[in-house]
Amino acid sequence: MDLKDSIRNRIWKLMESRDIATFPRPVYGRIPNFKGAEIASRRVLELQEWRVAKVVFISPDSPQRPLRKLALKQGKVVIVPTPRLREGFIVLEPRSLPKRILTFVSTIKGAFKYGKKVELRKLPKVDLMVTGSVAVDVYGTRVGKGGGYSELEYAILKELKLISEITPIITTVHDVQVLRQRIPRSPYDLGIDYIVTPNRIIRCLNPRPKPKGIYMEFLDNKKLEEIPVLKELIEHKRT
Repeated sequence: MDLKDSIRNRIWKLMESRDIATFPRPVYGRIPNFKGAEIASRRVLELQEWRVAKVVFISPDSPQRPLRKLALKQGKVVIVPTPRLREGFIVLEPRSLPKRILTFVSTIKGAFKYGKKVELRKLPKVDLMVTGSVAVDVYGTRVGKGGGYSELEYAILKELKLISEITPIITTVHDVQVLRQRIPRSPYDLGIDYIVTPNRIIRCLNPRPKPKGIYMEFLDNKKLEEIPVLKELIEHKRT
């Protein structure tokens, strides 16, 4: 077991044993939902980077659902990656949605029903990205659930020039998920700019460098087969 796996298992066990975790449970193998996720989401609204953003990219994970709802209520366009990127990306346009259904739209089921799956070349430029984490250190290195999907989402957007080195990246977590110890960072790992918990906003000490794009040497044929949007990206770059 490497250090990242050890951190994942430690945080999952801690959140379950202290009853910090909330539905869906158990949290093992997931981006863990946590008590106070709604408070952390509201705290994100304090950031100037959030206030000026018109298009926000928010992960499909459960603890980020309240923030997806808040973004839609504020009239922001929300891009949501489908789980494991199997069906690409969904764009939610709040102007075309009745306010009474925004709570449902903020769920994955609602996003699929009322959102629009779009081709890569039709995705709008992203002003801010929010991702889930199992753990994150104060230097800005995160640990996800182990599939590398957040990194791929960022890399695809970077390849399309829809996101840049200076685009703010935020993660919302419980305070117990924030580590002082350094997490080792690979070239493809995301660098987090802000950690937002129910109690505080942390500006990370070393959020850069961000990944340059897709590192094909780290992708196997199985992943390419499982994620059709990667093939779409390769074809897009050829045209």
